[in-house]
Parts: sequence; structure tokens; C-alpha cells
Amino acid sequence: MADGQSYTSTSLQIHLERFFVSQKFGFLLNQPATDLPESYRAWMDLASDITSLIQSHQLRDRVDEMPVLSPYNLKSHRELRLAHLALGFLTMGYVWQEGQHLPAQTLPKSLAIPYSLVSRRLGLPPILTYADSVLANWRLKDHTGIQKGLCKVSKSLKKMREIFELMHRHVDPTSFHGTLRIFFSGWRDNPMLPDGLLYDGVGEKPIMLSGGSAAQSSSIQCFDVLLGVCHEDHAASFLKRMREYMLPSHRQLIESLSGGSPLRDFVLSHSRSSLRCHYDSCVTALMDLRSYHLSVVARYITVPGNRARATGCAFNSVGSALDDTGTGGSNPLPFLKSIRDATERALIHTSDT
Repeated sequence: MADGQSYTSTSLQIHLERFFVSQKFGFLLNQPATDLPESYRAWMDLASDITSLIQSHQLRDRVDEMPVLSPYNLKSHRELRLAHLALGFLTMGYVWQEGQHLPAQTLPKSLAIPYSLVSRRLGLPPILTYADSVLANWRLKDHTGIQKGLCKVSKSLKKMREIFELMHRHVDPTSFHGTLRIFFSGWRDNPMLPDGLLYDGVGEKPIMLSGGSAAQSSSIQCFDVLLGVCHEDHAASFLKRMREYMLPSHRQLIESLSGGSPLRDFVLSHSRSSLRCHYDSCVTALMDLRSYHLSVVARYITVPGNRARATGCAFNSVGSALDDTGTGGSNPLPFLKSIRDATERALIHTSDT
């Protein structure tokens, strides 16, 4: 029996379906719902028009007028995911409609109560997460290309890098930094909302939650576990906390993989150079992806921020308040350098030969 087959049969007896993961689409939600039952039309109408409502400063008024809807008529997992996505976008828009100087301190009952109930059923926090904005917010355009990127683990990291590069074609750095980024910011480790956000009708004290972050990517954390990448204490603690923003089933899969025999140890126990080369190619691809992420942060956060300060330009919304803090609450450049360096240390040919 081949070495790879031996490792798979003895160490990875995992049924992906129970974790809401598929061989075809990975962690992406398979065939996301595109609409909710008619009784939730108020949510979907506002969510579909959210850009213009924010630009016209009408979103808060419209949400305040919205009735408190019960989410218990949502039956399927896909309906719950779409509801969480729509309510997440409405929540971020409501909080940050007026920018960094006038964030909402309280989330009204019309959002807070149904959002908290839907979140409880899914096991997610009531804030827009990576599981919403990425994993449940997609449509298949290039069937062949995406299938290859998601079905073939050996090529998926390189494909992720290629997809990441598409950001440069569609997102302007100045617009992202000055307008869009604030709507992904949470209310934990955020100087604009130092005490968190009060969810009216849900609790008596404000809640502190991190905004959406690439650290919430189930796929990347799975690769870390599979490849045996060991992060330094601070980074490891932050990454573990970001698992709280994943679907519980995805979090459980990562924890199940963590409890198995490390792939790196298996590779090291065999003398075949081809096996080590294949392992190192995966680590290198992950390291390249993280290096590219660093360059994206520099282009979309650091450079626009420095330019704005040098010219004295006042941003419409986020300004400089988040220049040193990622939407998830970390200091992005030191954090990304730390996890990139930890990935490099996992290479076998540099550390164990």
C-alpha cells in the first residue's frame, strides 16, 4: 500500500457531510439559498438595497421602522444561512452608516432579537463573519475552474492565491480603505466602539465581537492543522478565538483533525524524498499565499492610510481609526508576518535535513 493511502486510511476516518463540508465545494455552502419565505420580505428588501440606503443615510430609519420578525419559520440550514447573511449585512450597515464618528451604540430589537435567535440556531455569533460573507455568499460562474480549485487539495492553495489576485481587478485600494472597510469592522478591540454594542432586547450589557477576518477561514485553519504548522502563542491564541466565528460543524472538523496523527510526523517517519517534496510544495504554497496577503494589506491599508495622512485628506468613514487594527481586531502586519514565518518553519527540507 502506498504511503499516502496508508496515512489516509489509518488517520483520517472522517465523514465530511456531518461537518457540512463536501468534496466538491469544500467549506463553501453547497447551493446557497437565494431568497427567504415571503414573511421575511422586509429583511431581504433592505439587504438587497443596502448600498443605496447607506449612501442616502436612510438605512437606520428603515430598520427602526421594521417589525420584530420571528425566525422560527426558517426551516432549512440554507435558509438560516441566508438569514444570517442578510441580517449580518443590515447590522454592519446600521452600526457604521454614519462612519467612524457616529457609530450606533445600540442595535434595535428589529435586528438584535431575530439575529441573535438565528445565530443561536446556527451556533454562530451575531455579527457578519467569514462563514457569511464568503462561504454562504457566492454563485458559481466558472464551474470547471472552481471545481478544480476546491476538489484537488494538492492544487487548492495555489488556486486560492490566483483567486485572491482577482481583488486587484475589482476593488480600488482607496475606496476599500476609505469607504468599504469600516462595514467589516466589529465591536471588539475597536477604538470607535470601545465598550462594544448593545443588542436591544437581547441583553442588558453591550456585546464585544470581532469583525470578519481571513483568520476565520475554515479552509486555511484546516491546512494549518493538516500540515502541522505551529504558530507562536499570541497568533495561536488569536486563531483559536477566530474559530468561535466559524460554523460549529466546521470548528468541530478542525478540532477532529487536530486530534489525529499529524501529517508532518507521518512524512518525517518515511525516508522517501518524493513524499517530503510533495509535503514541502503544499507548505510553500501556503507560505506564498500568506506572503501575498501581506502585500494586499500593504496595498489596501498601509499605503492608502499613509497617503491620506500625508495629504491631510479626510475619509468619508473609516479614516485612520483602523490603520493599525484589522477588522478582526489584530495588528495585521505583525500578525501576518508571524503566521507566514511559522509556516516557513514547517518546511522539512530546511528544518529537518
